Parts: sequence; C-alpha cells; structure tokens
Amino acid sequence: MFDIGFSELLLVGLVALIVFGPERLPAAARTAGLWVGRLKRSFSAIKAEVEREIGADEVRRQLHNEQILQMERELKQSILPPAIGPGTDPADAVPSAAEASPSPLASAPVPPSEPSRLP
Repeated sequence: MFDIGFSELLLVGLVALIVFGPERLPAAARTAGLWVGRLKRSFSAIKAEVEREIGADEVRRQLHNEQILQMERELKQSILPPAIGPGTDPADAVPSAAEASPSPLASAPVPPSEPSRLP
C-alpha cells in the first residue's frame, strides 16, 4: 500500500526518538499501536457490513427475479386454453394462421397505386 523502505522507517524512528526521548518513546509507540489496531478493526467492521449489505441486495434482487418468473408462469397458465391438459401438445390447441378467422381489414378495398391527378 505505502512504499516505505527500511531507510524511511529508520529515519522516522530516529526523529521519534529525538522528539519523544527515550523515556516516553515506548509509551508513545504503544499508544500509536493501539490506535492503529482500533482503526483496523473499525475499517474491517465497516467493510464486513458493506459486504453483508451488498450480499443482501443480491439476494433481494434474485428473489424479485424469481417472483417475476413465477408470475410469468402463472400468466402463461391462465392464457392457455383449458382444453390443454397433461399429455397434449400446446401447439395443436392454438389455431394456425390459415385456420384463424380473417381480419376485417383483409377484405377492405385496396387503394389504387397511381396517385390521383388534379385538374
């Protein structure tokens, strides 16, 4: 994460020794270690909570998709004619285009293809 080499760490330790002195340096290092530990635990708890929420969102999305699929199945079952039962082919129960009644527009007169000329 941080690109800190041994020479930089040695320099920070030397400056800390000069600033705090040999008497207070162990206590300052201990306090710094405690704070770093608390920060790590806090960040890991936040990370775990976010991951749980993301997982919960995915589960909710999956349940919602399954509900939609179930409603589609129920809709298809209610649309199919009641003559269809187990063991019959649904394609046989649906009339083909030739058997279906012609639409009212099929018998309508076709307009001439030439544009009309105005005098």
